[in-house]
Amino acid sequence: MHQGRRLVITALIATLLLAARMAIAAPADEMAKDAVLRRLDVAAANFHSTSADFEFDAVETDPIPDKDVQKGTVYYERKGNSFQMAAHIHELNGKIASKVYSYTRGVFNLYEKLTNQVTRFSKVSQYESYLMLGFGASGKDLEQKWDIKYLGPEVIDGVKTDKLEMVAKDPAVRKNIPKVTIWLDTERAVSLKQVFEEGPGQYRVCFYFNFKTNQPLPADAFTFKTDKQTVVVNR
Repeated sequence: MHQGRRLVITALIATLLLAARMAIAAPADEMAKDAVLRRLDVAAANFHSTSADFEFDAVETDPIPDKDVQKGTVYYERKGNSFQMAAHIHELNGKIASKVYSYTRGVFNLYEKLTNQVTRFSKVSQYESYLMLGFGASGKDLEQKWDIKYLGPEVIDGVKTDKLEMVAKDPAVRKNIPKVTIWLDTERAVSLKQVFEEGPGQYRVCFYFNFKTNQPLPADAFTFKTDKQTVVVNR
């Protein structure tokens, strides 16, 4: 009888201790997350522009394993509430390529030099928080658009980063991008790594390096050359 009572008491104590640890851990995680986002507020206030080299790995695991690797240079610029970005792709799966993705004045363009075509998407403003994710966005910006979980610090390429797991509050965004994980350098308000889950069996890993922050950007950073034969497709 005493043996059974001791077992019950021991189990009860263990349960209470676990609950206490969880109660302590939850506020601590929230405090750590808040500290990261507030540091990001400060860095974002001083962010004007950045350029970086990138590697984008689009991975498919189902139904047939596949991987596309794009390399190039990305540009971001913020002026007040105005934001624009562009990714110039120079290499695709080890071969020379020439594509430009740009987002300016609420319009997203894809220029493909090989086919001399521009595909223009004018109803994508809801995705701006995805495009600027980790590049000049403040902690308050992120909190408005994303549910955020702090996953702790991690060093990437010798740089201390803070790892955040993010789920979009907008159902339309969440449908296409169920979850994003980013590794933030909160001193410069830039991402060194991003992982986008894009549905079952698909995800995209983005690596950024060789940053140049708050330096003049090339005159053609957000543009591309077209001619009379360029086909424009509006969507």
